[in-house]
Amino acid sequence: MATTPPELDSARPRGGRLPRRERRAQLLESALEVFVANGYHAAAMDDIAEKAGVSKPVLYQHFPGKLELYLALLDSSCDAVIDNCRAALDSTADNKQRVAAAMEAFYDYVAGDTGAFRLVFESDLTNEPAVRTHVERVTTECAALIADVIHDDTGLPDAASRLLAVSLVGMSQVSARYWLADAGGLGRDEAVALVSGLAWRGIRGYPKTD
Repeated sequence: MATTPPELDSARPRGGRLPRRERRAQLLESALEVFVANGYHAAAMDDIAEKAGVSKPVLYQHFPGKLELYLALLDSSCDAVIDNCRAALDSTADNKQRVAAAMEAFYDYVAGDTGAFRLVFESDLTNEPAVRTHVERVTTECAALIADVIHDDTGLPDAASRLLAVSLVGMSQVSARYWLADAGGLGRDEAVALVSGLAWRGIRGYPKTD
């Protein structure tokens, strides 16, 4: 019986049978590329299926529609931002270093090769309630993590701690996106140091509790 030469076997399309979990991960990876490149409205399920090397019926077996596929991607992207923020805050008990670590987490996420941050911070579908809810979850949950630290350290009321925390989250993601679009010769480390220095000079003015 003839065997397939290795060079031809390695060139087989990706549409061969895969376990369901692996297939779903592959479809999400392909969808991310298409959504990041084209935005939600211009992306087509045909394009995603072609990128993944599968038929459209296979794609629809995993995701009933384009919105469900987009929300699945958005979910994992939002989780990544929140998890990165939590890890940064947990990485040290020194608040100055916490500010820098949290800022760095946002810059690293925005500078990631996949461009997944565009789904979270630059979505062209924020008029869709489900998408808006996902996007707002990033600010809400990251701010809640930071607010807990502020409240515990300063004794400020919850409302004041949350407002300061939301301001820090906004500073982090807006400055990171601006830096990525127009770095002006600034490296990532220099940009993080500048903005985290600004944030720390502001937040350290609030008194510590005993």
